[in-house]
Amino acid sequence: MSTKDWLEKDYYAVLEVAKDASAEQIKKSYRRLARALHPDKNPDNKSAEERFKQVAEAYDVLSSIEKRREYDEARALFSGSAFRRQSRHGGSDATFDLSDLFGTPGGRTTSGAAAGAAPGEFGDIFGAMFGQASRATPGPRRGGDIETEAKLDFSEAALGVTLPLRLRAPGVCETCHGSGAKPGTVPTTCGICHGSGFVSQNQGAFAFSEPCRQCQGTGTLISDPCPDCRGSGGVTKTRTLKVRIPAGVSDGQRIRIKGKGQPGQRGGPPGDLYVIAHVAQDQVFDRQGDNLVITVPLTFPEVALGTEIEVPTLNGSVTLRVPPGTPSGRTLRVRGKGINRSDGRVGDLLVTIDVAVPKKLSHEAREALQAYATVAPENPRTPQTGGAHHG
Repeated sequence: MSTKDWLEKDYYAVLEVAKDASAEQIKKSYRRLARALHPDKNPDNKSAEERFKQVAEAYDVLSSIEKRREYDEARALFSGSAFRRQSRHGGSDATFDLSDLFGTPGGRTTSGAAAGAAPGEFGDIFGAMFGQASRATPGPRRGGDIETEAKLDFSEAALGVTLPLRLRAPGVCETCHGSGAKPGTVPTTCGICHGSGFVSQNQGAFAFSEPCRQCQGTGTLISDPCPDCRGSGGVTKTRTLKVRIPAGVSDGQRIRIKGKGQPGQRGGPPGDLYVIAHVAQDQVFDRQGDNLVITVPLTFPEVALGTEIEVPTLNGSVTLRVPPGTPSGRTLRVRGKGINRSDGRVGDLLVTIDVAVPKKLSHEAREALQAYATVAPENPRTPQTGGAHHG
C-alpha cells in the first residue's frame, strides 16, 4: 500500500465510528466488526477477508493515540483548503491531487525522502517535506551538553564547595579555532545554495526548501581542512574546570553549569555541563530535606532534672536547653542550624534525645538508685483508672 492510498483511506468509516469517537467506542466497534468478519466465520469469502484486513488496519492506527493524532493531522493537511489550487482551465477551485506530491501513474515522483517514505508511516511524510531542514539547519548551532559526576563529602554538599573537575569531551580545535579550515585558509561560500544552506525543490504544485547536499546545510565549503580536527572544528581533549557546587545539594541531584558543555558550531553558543552529585554519608548527621538530624545520648539525671548541653552543627556547636522530664525519643529543634535552602532560608537542626542506660553500676551508684526507688513517684506501669472508688 502506498502512502497516497494510506492517506486517502477513511479509517473512521471503515470502523463505522464518528471522527470524534472515544477510544472505548473505537474498541467496541472493532471487536464487533472483527467477530462478524473473521475468516473462521466466513470461509472462502474473499470479500469478508479483505474487509477484515481493512478493519484490523484501521484499528491499528486509531487505537494508538500518537498514530491517530498524526493520521488526523495528515488528512486535515492534505484535504484542507490550504491544499487547494486554481484549475488550469478556469477560475474555479480544484482539489489538490495527492499524486502531485507522491507520484503519478506516469512515473513522476517527488524528489527527496517523500518518494521513498515507507507506507503507513505518517512521520516519514512530514519528515520528508519539512523535517530535513531541522536536521541540518544552516548557521550557528548550539553545542551539545556534557554530563559528569562529582563525589562530595556531607559537609561539602551542605555548605557548598568549589572543586576541580577533569573532563574528557569535545572542545574547540585550537589549531583552526573552530573554523575547520587549515590555518591560513578560510571556508568558501557554497556555490549551490550561495551560503543559505538551503535549496528549493518543486514538488507538484508546491515548492519546498531542503538542506543543500553540497555543503550539508552549512552554507560553506572547506577545500583544505584542518589537519588536527579534519574539518570538524572540534577535537576531544581533557580539560580541568573549577566548578562551584552550591550549598544544599542532595545525593543524585543534577547541577547545571551554563556554557561549559561542548562548543557551538559555526559561531553558535556552547552547551551546558551537568554535574551529578554523589554525597557521602556522615558519621554524625543525617538529613531530612533541609533539616539536619542528630541523636544525642543523655543520662537519666540530665533528662529528669533538665540540663544544658553542647550539640554540634556544621559550623561549630550551639547550646541546647533540655527541659526537666524530657522523655527518651523526644526531638528538640534548633532553628536556623540546618541546610541552606535555595531560596536563601536555612533548615533546622533536629536533636533527638536518647537516654543512656549504664550497663555497669558502681556500689555508690547502685545504693543511690535503690534509695531513689524507695521515694520514686507512682509506678509508670500502674493502670490509670477513673471514676469513683467503692469501699
